[in-house]
Amino acid sequence: MLAFFAYFALPLFWLIVASTKDTSDLFSGFGLWFAHENHFVDNVRRLFEIKTLDGGTYLVWLRNSFLYSVSSAVIAALTAAAAGYGFAKFDFRWREPMFWLILGCVMVPTQALAVPTWLLFAEVDLTNSPLSIILPCSVSPFGVFLMRIYAASAIDSSVIEAARLDGASEWRIFRSIAFRLLAPGMVTVMLFAFVQTWNNYLLPLLMLSESKWYPLTIGLTQIGYESIVGSLIAIVPMIAAFVLLQKFWQTGLAAGSN
Repeated sequence: MLAFFAYFALPLFWLIVASTKDTSDLFSGFGLWFAHENHFVDNVRRLFEIKTLDGGTYLVWLRNSFLYSVSSAVIAALTAAAAGYGFAKFDFRWREPMFWLILGCVMVPTQALAVPTWLLFAEVDLTNSPLSIILPCSVSPFGVFLMRIYAASAIDSSVIEAARLDGASEWRIFRSIAFRLLAPGMVTVMLFAFVQTWNNYLLPLLMLSESKWYPLTIGLTQIGYESIVGSLIAIVPMIAAFVLLQKFWQTGLAAGSN
């Protein structure tokens, strides 16, 4: 456990240490400890002063990352909840083959789909726009798989039957009953989709040609030494999301694993 902890914690510790150094301190002395002078504030100030020729700045890239990640995470959670509920509680023709097809999509690396996705979006002139990132990241086959398992255990079929006997429509049942019971599982899917989109590099690299649309993963490659402190700031939203929502996603994973 200590070895695994060191493996995962050491890069983060180096990032924190390197963010407090200037260029001369970074390449001199012991790299895994702080220098005599702390330059963190100066590094942050220089980071936010950087501006590319076509309007790209760190704040713009941060805003874009939030826009892409939050939008795709919300859409992915909603669609996964609806699809998982349908697979779990409705008996229809070709249900299992369709589910196995979706499950098979989990095995396909997202990197393998980047170029075909770019070709499709280029045909409809949607490249170099926020939709070229949000739409592909809004589909979560793993989210559908997780939500089907979660819906099967979290929603009692007798509650659905009672609502139908009371005259409630299927949409009313999903909106008023199932949606609330599926909330912990949806938060889990949302967090996975958020992290996946936030860390996505290849798709934005192919889709976007102007730095004003870049997310942080691409924008940080356009600057120099300041990208170190920029990378440190970029991981803060993910840590905050997991800490603030840990009760929900831990509940979703635990119930979905039954």
